[in-house]
Amino acid sequence: MKRWTTPATLLLASMVMLACSGQRPVAQPQQPDAAAATGPVQGGRLVYALSADANGFNPVTDQFAAQSYSMAGTIIEALVSVDANGDWKPYLAESLTPNKTYDEWTIKVRSGISFSDGMALTGDIVKANLEAQKVSPLTAAVFVPIKSFELADAMTVTVELNQPWVAFPYYLTTQTGMIIPPASLNDPKAASLKPVGTGPFLFKEYVPDNRMVVTRNPRYWRQGLPYLDEVEFRILPDSQTRAQTLEAGGVDAIGTSRDEDLTKFGALKDAYTVHRAQGMAVPEYMFLLNTAVAPLDDVRVRQAMAYATDRKTVISTLRGGLTKPADGPWSQDSKWYAASAYPDYDPAKAAALVKEVEAEKGPIRFELISTPDPNTMQGVELAQDMWRKAGIEASIKQADQADLINRAVTGNFSATVWTQFSAPDPDGEYIWMHQAYAKPVGAISLNMTRLKDAKLSAALDVGRTDPDEATRKQAYGTVQERLRELVPYVFVDHLNTGAIVARTKVRGIGEHKLPDGEQGLPLTGSPIPYHPFAHLWVSQR
Repeated sequence: MKRWTTPATLLLASMVMLACSGQRPVAQPQQPDAAAATGPVQGGRLVYALSADANGFNPVTDQFAAQSYSMAGTIIEALVSVDANGDWKPYLAESLTPNKTYDEWTIKVRSGISFSDGMALTGDIVKANLEAQKVSPLTAAVFVPIKSFELADAMTVTVELNQPWVAFPYYLTTQTGMIIPPASLNDPKAASLKPVGTGPFLFKEYVPDNRMVVTRNPRYWRQGLPYLDEVEFRILPDSQTRAQTLEAGGVDAIGTSRDEDLTKFGALKDAYTVHRAQGMAVPEYMFLLNTAVAPLDDVRVRQAMAYATDRKTVISTLRGGLTKPADGPWSQDSKWYAASAYPDYDPAKAAALVKEVEAEKGPIRFELISTPDPNTMQGVELAQDMWRKAGIEASIKQADQADLINRAVTGNFSATVWTQFSAPDPDGEYIWMHQAYAKPVGAISLNMTRLKDAKLSAALDVGRTDPDEATRKQAYGTVQERLRELVPYVFVDHLNTGAIVARTKVRGIGEHKLPDGEQGLPLTGSPIPYHPFAHLWVSQR
């Protein structure tokens, strides 16, 4: 279980993960979850394999990655959720209402909800949670635009902002919006090990690096849910071991990002179902570049790297043709996508730029960081060879994930393999791209490329503050245009190989309903997605 060494890396690790993918056969189509004719049934036990343990279950103090949301999310719920269209919807909140200028939001807390310790959910508890998030070293950077929280009445919290923030509710869908009782706020260490919340399941057992077990909450506020009596989360870090354990019947479902798992289990339609993340929930695989250090402080070098990167070859060689090329943080099936020129594969242009730079500054050499995972190394070595053919020498340095992230946030790197950008709204990427978050090398910087571009940052500000969707789309079009021109990231592909594979007896994955009856977002997170568990059930057939 990795422990991050700075507050900023806690926040960072909760939002980004490194990609792993190796050489794979031809893809099979995604298989939908078939519903039994009789509908959901109560009872049963589910064994669910995760790729890693959590760093704790306290949303105020602990880094939450996909595995954290899978486990803690069965117990602790958020104020807001996301529907199948990517729009935010109230959850523990009954409503969220902005004023006319969007610099104030009113949160009405849903009545009739209690924590599993018996305490009723009220406005003052929500206010205390949000205040704790605002001062937490883990999440404080997210809540910088917030001035204060005021209790308007027993069930209403008013959020006063320093500026308009039209996408604010989306930030209450993640751990910053997850609500725990006062006892957990007052005892953070206990909350990290024995979570308490309003959710469909109750904490039963946790063995670090081994398993977590939760049981049905008989007093859950959503009548009739959950269906399962018990869920055991089993920690199996090795992807091949997870797949083999599923085949052997040792677990009922696994998370994976391996292309061969999608192909193999997708072909066995009578025995397994495969559920893949789509749209904005899909992250981008890329190379993160430090624009503040030589030689990558020269935009011509960064452009040459992009021109030398054959994205189609990466996809055919390492992804089995399952993914599509990326040219920005959002895929073409997103409403926020805007087309503009990207430095597509052109070895002649790459070589010409390299010669131009070499004539002025000498040979182009830098260090490229990668985790030691063999599948990740395949992609890094392929890029290294492509860049070498253009005249760029990148030496590979291996580092574990915690060290890699620490180096990224402190600027102690030139280039690294990276996976990011799966927020449901583009404003979710604000702190990673805006120049206000770009700090000097040696200082902790959430904008890890350290790119300072006034035009890009101004567009991000418009996207954050203007409620008109057409204006926001235009602004995020500018963001994409500037990223393609300045190349702080060498984008490769949209990593939609993240999936949940389950035995056919497991029903309801990605079919959860929100309190208003609308369909929730099926899968989210990267590179392995997560989903709610309240609507899962086990067929007895």
